[in-house]
Amino acid sequence: MYFDELKTGMTRDIEPAVIEKDKMIAFAREYDNIPLHTDEEYAKTTPFGQLIAPGVMSFLSVWANYLKVDFYCDELIAGRSTRMEWFKPVFAGDVLTGKATITDLVKRNERNGLVEMTIDVYNQNGDLVIRDVTESVVKCLPAPSRTGKA
Repeated sequence: MYFDELKTGMTRDIEPAVIEKDKMIAFAREYDNIPLHTDEEYAKTTPFGQLIAPGVMSFLSVWANYLKVDFYCDELIAGRSTRMEWFKPVFAGDVLTGKATITDLVKRNERNGLVEMTIDVYNQNGDLVIRDVTESVVKCLPAPSRTGKA
């Protein structure tokens, strides 16, 4: 969708993503190699009592499914920023679902606008575990031909 077609409050439901233990540990070893994500014996001594999934990996699992129902598709020019908050831990076996909502629109010029989208991520118990706010630059509808020719 073009910037001009988007409305604040528009939503997209995001299909479930299952956090698989082997993928969780592999991601953590590669990108977030701390004992809370990779060492089961250590994790048992923490307040969580078990390994927790890296927050970024948990969000990206949902983001991959968001892209299947993406608001912008080919009209996306570029991402501008993202801000994630983690509210509760995510564990192996958790099933995460999300809801994407357009939360702000700012037209920058005749060619593009800035879209703020908030994705709330919930676990299988309905608990909010992650909130991500992403800003993207999105194309505006093409201007009519100035010559009047089609």
